[in-house]
Amino acid sequence: MKRDADKTVQALLDAAEKLMSECSDPSEVTARAITAEAGVNLAMINYFFGSREGLLFEVFTRLQNEAMERDGTFREIITGELPPKEKLIEVHIRSMRLMLENYNLSKSLTKYVLMNRQIQADRGSLRFILDHFGDTKSEGECRLIAFEISSLHELAVLRYDEIRQVCGMDLTDDDTLRAFVTENVNRFLGG
Repeated sequence: MKRDADKTVQALLDAAEKLMSECSDPSEVTARAITAEAGVNLAMINYFFGSREGLLFEVFTRLQNEAMERDGTFREIITGELPPKEKLIEVHIRSMRLMLENYNLSKSLTKYVLMNRQIQADRGSLRFILDHFGDTKSEGECRLIAFEISSLHELAVLRYDEIRQVCGMDLTDDDTLRAFVTENVNRFLGG
């Protein structure tokens, strides 16, 4: 029974990732299209993931984990001697780059994440913010800062084309992305 459930989950994840990478418009990738590609019953998305967006969030999480494993410098940066603020900047640069590289998936899921992510949920930034502030801010204050920085960057990815057109900032350019993330982190952490 567990093996069948694992196969169904894997089929849904693979189908959603494939369809999102091939589509020209993320709205084309409906729950029906995903389950048809996976060869499973439509109800399985809600059963295993709660919603189409929950499934897409898991697809993005999987892509993020795979990208971090492939990035030979990432582990070195995270465990190295950089100050916590610099580690936070590196995490956000890599996360935003991945979101921009997988824009269709990001576009489909960012609204869901912004509206449903729990403030108490940590996607990796909190430890650096806690280390940066030490005993000068409470854990609750640090959680809010982590939430604010992540939300700002997710929204910027969602609106990156408008930011490029109106503000003249191309977030797909590595130097521009680094400057954008650094400026935002400095706003919240000081610097």
